Amino acid sequence: MARVMALDYGVKRTGIAVTDELQMIASGLTTIATSELLKFLEDYFKKEKVETVVVGEPKQKDNSASESEVFITEFLKKFTEKFPSIKLVRVDERFTSKMAFQTMIDSGLKKKKRQDKALVDEVSATIILQSYLY
Repeated sequence: MARVMALDYGVKRTGIAVTDELQMIASGLTTIATSELLKFLEDYFKKEKVETVVVGEPKQKDNSASESEVFITEFLKKFTEKFPSIKLVRVDERFTSKMAFQTMIDSGLKKKKRQDKALVDEVSATIILQSYLY
């Protein structure tokens, strides 16, 4: 089986999480500068078989699209052109950053580590991936 990957896409950074090959366990992989994301994915897809990429869909509380959706849509067009064989799925990502922060508190991370925005993005991607798997 191939892996499933999740992206918590941001204008500056993107958190990335992947499943194991049996698609049972979601784990944080890394956070990458968004400007380097397509190159990173190209290299990763050469090493690992990925069948689906789940991308967080940021929404407002009233269910309307978030301001960052414009940037995500632009990225998705480039992604589809570059990787036409990989399935794209969108998942509502409301509150994932808050959930990630709470998860970090619950796991006992020190305040300094919880302020690491890259780590928050990676944990958010993991939560997005877990919600897709459920």
